[in-house]
Order: sequence, then C-alpha cells, then structure tokens
Amino acid sequence: MIAQMLSKCCSGLLCAALVLMATSARAELTIEITQGVDNPTPIAIAPMAWQGQGALSEDISSIVEANLARSGQFSPIPRQDMLSHPSQERDVYYRDWRILGSEFLVTGSMSTRADGRYELVFELYDILSQQKILRQTVDGGPENLRDIAHYVSDEVYEAITGIRGAFATKIIYVEARGKDSFRLMQADADGAREYLLVESRQPILSPAWSPDGKQVAYVSFETGRAAIFKQNLRSGAREQLTNFKGLNGAPAWSPDGQKMAMVLSKDGNPEIYTLDLSTRKFTRITNHYAIDTEPSWTTDGKGIIFTSNRGGKPQIYQVTLASKRLERLTFEGDYNARARMSPDGKHLVMVHRHNGVFHIATQDTLTGDIRILTETRLDESPSLAPNGAMLMYATKFRGKGILAAVSLDAGVKFRLPSKRGDVREPAWSPYF
Repeated sequence: MIAQMLSKCCSGLLCAALVLMATSARAELTIEITQGVDNPTPIAIAPMAWQGQGALSEDISSIVEANLARSGQFSPIPRQDMLSHPSQERDVYYRDWRILGSEFLVTGSMSTRADGRYELVFELYDILSQQKILRQTVDGGPENLRDIAHYVSDEVYEAITGIRGAFATKIIYVEARGKDSFRLMQADADGAREYLLVESRQPILSPAWSPDGKQVAYVSFETGRAAIFKQNLRSGAREQLTNFKGLNGAPAWSPDGQKMAMVLSKDGNPEIYTLDLSTRKFTRITNHYAIDTEPSWTTDGKGIIFTSNRGGKPQIYQVTLASKRLERLTFEGDYNARARMSPDGKHLVMVHRHNGVFHIATQDTLTGDIRILTETRLDESPSLAPNGAMLMYATKFRGKGILAAVSLDAGVKFRLPSKRGDVREPAWSPYF
C-alpha cells in the first residue's frame, strides 16, 4: 500500500479542475447484514403514533428497527407479528410481548408543535422486569426525521448495552466512476442521505474528519500534483494547505483540532510532518531514509502512529512528540499498515497481511495479540466508529469496490455496496 500511495501521489502532472458541489442525492449505499452475534436480543419497535396532518415522509420506527438490526446485537420482532401497536404506557400489556419472545419494547408518539416542529415522546420498556426504563422527548423539523430516528436508536442502544450508540454519526468516502470521475461523498452511517461534497476528474484520496465534525481534509490533484485541502462542511469553503513538490498526503487531524499530521517528501524523502493550523508552521517529526507514511494520532494527542519500512517490511511505529522517542508496535507478520487507535486506547486496527492476503486486524495494545477480523481479500482503509464498537473498511465484492463493516470482536459484519461505481477510503465521523 505504501508503493500504491507513492505511485498515485507522484504520477506526473494532472490537470482537471475540482468542482465544488452541494447537491443532495438519494441514498446509493444499501445495507446487507452478513453476520450478527449468536442469540441477539429480541426487541419490538412499535409503529410510532402520528398525531398530525397527512403522512410523515419517513417511517421512524422502521429506521430504528433497521439501525438496531444492523448492530447485530438485536433481533427485531416483525411488525406483522405484533399483537398491538401501543404508543403510551397504558396500552402496554407485558404478557402480549412475552408471548412473542420480546425482551424489550420501544413505543412513541409524534405530534406537531405550535412552531411547526415535530416532537417525539418515546419510551423503552423491559418486558421481563415489567418496567419502563427510559422516557425522552426529542424534537426537530420536517427535514430532521431521520436524525430523530437515529437519536432514538442511540438512546435505546445505550440504555440496553451500556455502550454509546453511533447511529447518528456520518461517513465520508470516495466514489469512483471509471478512470476520470471521482466524488467525495458524505452519508449517514447507514448510507442514507448521500451528499456530494467534491467532484473531480482526477483522484481524491485520504479523506479525514476534523474532531468536531465541522471540516474534512483530503488529497486532491487539481493543481497538477498532490495537494492537501481542508473544507468547511457547512459553507463549502475550501483552503489549500500544501503545495510542495512530490508527496503531499495522508492528512490526519490531532484530537484537539489544532494540528494536522501528514506525509511530505519536500525534503527528499517521505517523512511525517505536523502542521500547526493557526501559525501554518510545519514541523518534521521523522528523519529516516526509509518510507514513513500513513500517520494517525494517539488518543491523548501526545504521539503519532505511522507506517514505516525502516525495518525492511511495512510495520507500525509510534513516536512520542515531546521526546521524539520511537517505538515499534507490530512484530507479527511481514506487513502491517494504516493503523488507527481505538478511542479507549486499548486496540490498534490495521491492515495485516496473512498468508499473502490483506485483511483488517486488531492488536491489543497491552499484550500485542493480533486478531484477524475480516475474511475477504484486499481489505484496506480501516476507520473506527467513535464508540470503538465497529469499524468500516474498503474491500472487493463480486469484482467491485465496496464498503464493509465489522465489530471489533468480529461477531457482527455487514456490507454497504453502492449502486454506482466503486467506493473506497471510508472515514467514520466523530460524534457531533
């Protein structure tokens, strides 16, 4: 992958203009669940009652049901099997839900406020203990129905599992249509509400979120060579950050959003640098004749993890910024690259070659034990959900580039194939 990156980023003059667009599109990523946990928790999502005029543009209950099913942790009760559709506590008969085998029940009622916004009151019931364990109110405009559904999903997921949900987060990824059409896309974590950010006739690489979720950085060839840009997602305003000869690649925001790590070859060799985004000062972090690339930050922001072949083969290293102390992190296998640290600092996820095949793997940062998470071939570009429970990556399926996801225990897996072109280089957003 180091060689692929160098060949892409040093491939002569490229000369098409990058066109900024801000148009919405229908979702083109479709969820295909391929594996869930053994004995998932049965849960019923009753249809939300609607007390307004006309019909809502989104079925909130169906979205919540799909989210929870996609997590692999839950097995929703089919709506046609339900004996009733309660929307308030007085209509909940625990016996009916025990007959269906459900352990939890979600109900809700949507109404219109005086200001025209929608208000949803939703509740979560524990069927086995026969008690209400959650009641909340959430509001939003007509355009926020999916946001409301994702919020409900997050709250229900956390109330039952104790893990913060990530259904309300987003993803960005690169969609390629042929050899001269590349699009940087944004979508909900479930692939819905796909949104075009950037379109170019030349490659777009290495998209990355700012820690506050308000900006993205990526590599573009619009100037005739690789350059790093950052873009405000709300306004669409863009700024070019680098314009050096040679390699300008792999941008990675620091956890505090003040700096950006990147790979530059401006001094003759691919090295890791940081850029202070307020002063525009570049600081060289590594200094070695080998190739140093693919930086990411430690959870505390005090160190940078990167890929280097300084030991002869691509392996993962970590440098402490204050002391410049260098430590090799991976030893198992002859290829480990593109590492990212989990939010709790307990795992590294990476591309790991096993028996000549590239897989996504995780390494325990305490014991060094490696676990292979994926069974497909040519897996790359792992990106963690902000709760650390799942990661998304790029792979091949039926000869086409797609996105896929897997839980860190490898128990849950799903695919997000696109109806158009190949998709690659996913980046999962932080919490908003």
